[in-house]
Amino acid sequence: MFTYRGSQEQDGQALPQEIPTNSWYPLSLPSSPSSTHPTTPSSSSSSSFNVQRPAAQASPSEAVGIIFLLKDRSIDELRKLLADKDAYRQFLLSLDQVKIQNNLRVELQKETLQLARENLEKEPRIMELQNQCRIIRTTELAAAQEKLHELERQKEETLKFYSPSSLLRRLQEAMNKTEEESEALHRQLLDGEIEVGPFVQKYKKLRNTYHRRALTHLAAKTSLTGYESRAS
Repeated sequence: MFTYRGSQEQDGQALPQEIPTNSWYPLSLPSSPSSTHPTTPSSSSSSSFNVQRPAAQASPSEAVGIIFLLKDRSIDELRKLLADKDAYRQFLLSLDQVKIQNNLRVELQKETLQLARENLEKEPRIMELQNQCRIIRTTELAAAQEKLHELERQKEETLKFYSPSSLLRRLQEAMNKTEEESEALHRQLLDGEIEVGPFVQKYKKLRNTYHRRALTHLAAKTSLTGYESRAS
């Protein structure tokens, strides 16, 4: 909204004071009961076009530009802009600000359509990639998961095999086996199945192995017991 103050009067008629520029179309021009033309302003009263001010107003620079376009127009032309919607619309569309906005709107529409076309063109490729991902999930991923589970199982078995308790158990089994071999060799000697010389060599070797394993088992068991006591 801006105020238009004319410096000239034509046929004793004053120019309208306010002409809305930022609404699509202004309010209807009120008619005077005494005359169809505006009266000459006086010191006591003046006739004006009472137009409701819109909530939004034109910036000063825009208002100056519009005033410049309207300053040379006659009263009849100004009245026609207020009374004729088509004339007002044509004037509105002739403003540079409106042209710029319309051009921007057209450009945005073109860019939006172009992006939509590009998205539609990419849709087959997107579908192909989705199918590839689905195949990977159902084949390669399943095989990789199965391999991972197998490796985890092997890891658990390895950890169990080399755990302290497992090592002690296997060391005890080895001791028992050596003890059984020693007893079997001694029975062979008693039964005359083996000579004394070979018996002594084999029996000595078996007993050395047994006692070495027994000492290792005792040391490991003592160490493990002490570690568990400190941990608790």
